[in-house]
Amino acid sequence: MLQEFKKFAMRGNVIDLAIGVIIGGAFGKIVSSLIDDVITPLLLKPALEAAQLTELSELTLWGSVKYGNFLAGVLNFLIIAFVLFLIVKGINSTKKKEEAAAPPPPPADVQLLTEIRDLLKK
Repeated sequence: MLQEFKKFAMRGNVIDLAIGVIIGGAFGKIVSSLIDDVITPLLLKPALEAAQLTELSELTLWGSVKYGNFLAGVLNFLIIAFVLFLIVKGINSTKKKEEAAAPPPPPADVQLLTEIRDLLKK
């Protein structure tokens, strides 16, 4: 059973998935920091100043509904979704370019055999 587990854990797909999860977590932290520390304060600064607040978490309704944090979460989601869209779009366009490339001409011996076949048909 231990050997089977080792074999399973060392397969390429499992390792690729683990690497993807780790990179995704790091990417999520970078995006969260970008949104929380740069974009959200810039976009919501007028709202914070109008409400005479200093932090986004203080932006509330009825004292307990923290819609400032919700707005930050929505911005976080939209930016991550847009970046993933751009990545997938880039990958798809690369695949289309590979598929659109003309196949190489057949080797000379295959061309010669094709010509002989066509002459024999005539």
